[in-house]
Amino acid sequence: MKLLSFIIILSCFSAIPVQKNKSFSLFNGKDLSGWHADVPALDDDPHGKKPFVVRDGMLVSLGTPGGHLITDKSYSNYTLEVEYRFTNVPGNCGVLVHASTPRYLYAMFPKSMEIQMMHENAGDFWCIGEDITVTDMESRRGPKENWGTVDGKSRRIINLTDNAESPLGEWNSMVIECRASSIKVWVNDILVNEGTACTTTQGQIALQAEGSEVEFKKIMLTPLQ
Repeated sequence: MKLLSFIIILSCFSAIPVQKNKSFSLFNGKDLSGWHADVPALDDDPHGKKPFVVRDGMLVSLGTPGGHLITDKSYSNYTLEVEYRFTNVPGNCGVLVHASTPRYLYAMFPKSMEIQMMHENAGDFWCIGEDITVTDMESRRGPKENWGTVDGKSRRIINLTDNAESPLGEWNSMVIECRASSIKVWVNDILVNEGTACTTTQGQIALQAEGSEVEFKKIMLTPLQ
């Protein structure tokens, strides 16, 4: 009788359709549900300025104080599409994938792989406690003996082209594909970086506050098969 009941229950579960490649937004357009902020400056002043806000249906990184807005959940094997623009003076920002240990570097950056959004450098990889391999590694990262993932080492891997960004004030689309240990990045449909043998394959997703105001109107995740 117990075996029969187990079979019936199992058959019910197997009948539930599994939706693969179903896209969903990480931002609901109303509040920061599903995210939490890690902003060191707020440790001693919890009522201070918050660098991440919702404005006119968009998620906005005000740039200061510095910190990160991090998803509550971890993800692996997905495509992330982000639409963003600098609102005033262009500057620095980034999307971090496979984020884990908080404040791993400079008591600020979580252990992760950063996909650079800095104006005229969109698509660079920055290694933050994790590493990745690209083609033409020495020409894009410098001498091999200097490579590393901590302070003082060559953590930046230059992208394939700096001509993919839209004119200032216009929207950019950045697509990041994380498939197993590989990461690919497109900016406005142009492949700007590609790496393999990443030292991690899963983690949280984070947006930076790093000096410049940036608006995000789309943060869409699509699971990969």
